[in-house]
Amino acid sequence: MIEPVKGLKQHDVHMRSRKQLELTGVQNVESFDSEEFLLSTELGHLTIRGNHLHIKNLSLENGLLSLEGNVHSLIYLDPGAQGKNKGFLNKLFK
Repeated sequence: MIEPVKGLKQHDVHMRSRKQLELTGVQNVESFDSEEFLLSTELGHLTIRGNHLHIKNLSLENGLLSLEGNVHSLIYLDPGAQGKNKGFLNKLFK
C-alpha cells in the first residue's frame, strides 16, 4: 500500500463488480439520492450515477466513503471547463 505524502492531495476509487465503491479523499457529499451522488473530493467534483445507490459508510473526518448499488458512471467535473466553454461560445457569437 502506498503511504500518503503530507500536503499532497490524495483521492482513490476502488470499485468491485460495479456494485461497491470505496473512495478516499472525499471532502463533502454535496447531494445524493438513489440515482446520483455529487461529491467534492481532493481532486475536484465527482458525480456517481446508477440506481439503488446508498451509503454504506461515511467518515468526512477521514475522507472515506463507501457506496453500494448499481454503478453506471463516474464523471469528474473539470473545474476549468466552464471558462473554456464560455470563451468558445463568446467567440462563436461575436
